[in-house]
Amino acid sequence: MGIEEYLKDRVDAQINWYDSKSLDCQKKYKRIQLWEIIFAAIIPLLSGYVTKSSAIPFVIGSLGVVITILESVTKLYKFHENWIQYRSTCELLKFQKHLFVTGSAPYNNMPESMENLFVRNIEQIISSENNQWKTINARMNTEGKCT
Repeated sequence: MGIEEYLKDRVDAQINWYDSKSLDCQKKYKRIQLWEIIFAAIIPLLSGYVTKSSAIPFVIGSLGVVITILESVTKLYKFHENWIQYRSTCELLKFQKHLFVTGSAPYNNMPESMENLFVRNIEQIISSENNQWKTINARMNTEGKCT
């Protein structure tokens, strides 16, 4: 297997897989979070009408149950954690691929050209921003805040 074939069959395939899985987890996580917010916002509204209908306490309780189930599903399948991890891995693979394809350090055996140095610096900036994003999102998740 040559390097071009490896890049296409292995590296690009992995980048595409992680990108796809990251997007899928992000969509699922955000969709569930949106429904939790909507249901949680309805509860206080309905509680003002508890004396008007005997069905409202049942509806309020049901919404609480649904919120609990949605949050449990999110935790069980780790949509948020997987979204962040898959995105980080995808970006790291892209970073290494770009360094290799352009012959930038550490994938060169000669002094770096101005172009190689430029690519390496740009990739480091992008990688640094991705790491900051991962750290912020991981911290927000442990604090119980929605991202």
